[in-house]
Amino acid sequence: MSFLTFLGAVVVGLSLGLTGAGGSIITLPVLVYLGGLAPREAVGVSLFVVGVAALVGAGERFRAGEFHGRAAVLFALSGMAGAAGGARLTPLVSGEVLMVGFAGLMVLVAVRLLREGEGTVAMAPECRPWRCLAAGFGVGVLTGFIGVGGGFLLMPSLVKFARLPLRVATGTSLAVIAFNAAAGFWSHCGEAPPRWPLALLFAGVAALGVVVGTRWAGRLPVVRLRQGFAAMVLATGVLVLWQNLR
Repeated sequence: MSFLTFLGAVVVGLSLGLTGAGGSIITLPVLVYLGGLAPREAVGVSLFVVGVAALVGAGERFRAGEFHGRAAVLFALSGMAGAAGGARLTPLVSGEVLMVGFAGLMVLVAVRLLREGEGTVAMAPECRPWRCLAAGFGVGVLTGFIGVGGGFLLMPSLVKFARLPLRVATGTSLAVIAFNAAAGFWSHCGEAPPRWPLALLFAGVAALGVVVGTRWAGRLPVVRLRQGFAAMVLATGVLVLWQNLR
């Protein structure tokens, strides 16, 4: 693993630990452009790496009390079903189309995050089953299709549909990401078996990064974390679009 790939793994872990999102939205481009993997092969490795790192981060957040069990279960159950179905769609498109669609989604999400206000009105958590199951399923489909853990979609979904405070949504998001990524990874294994040495090393470095990021997160303003994450996602999305459309 090259130094830049190693650095990418650190950034993946820090992003997950700090914001509960962003792991695979960074992992997939790193594996393709720095790790030299084909897009379809990188999808499976990305899901493995993010699943391991998110599971470690979820444990850290659970111990800190930043976790909502009901929302995690509902989003995870429907998300795993969606991820398994979404993985069946990946072979239907070319690697170039997959990366362009992925980058376009990154740009849209980043712009929306940057346009959000400084705060939201606090509400009591309320995860209605039909609403949370539907939102979790939609995120799961994207998880399996483009190899993302879905945190950059889960975070706003948990806040909007389950009315979770941002820090609680972060911990809950990590748990759901771990389950969604596991379902998507299992579905992709038969198509393109991962390169285990790279996958295990990348996952180990990312897991260390998520522990550090989780401990830093409590010391930083939530709004600044979100804005920094959005800027990083926007820059990565624009770079991936440029690479594939030039």
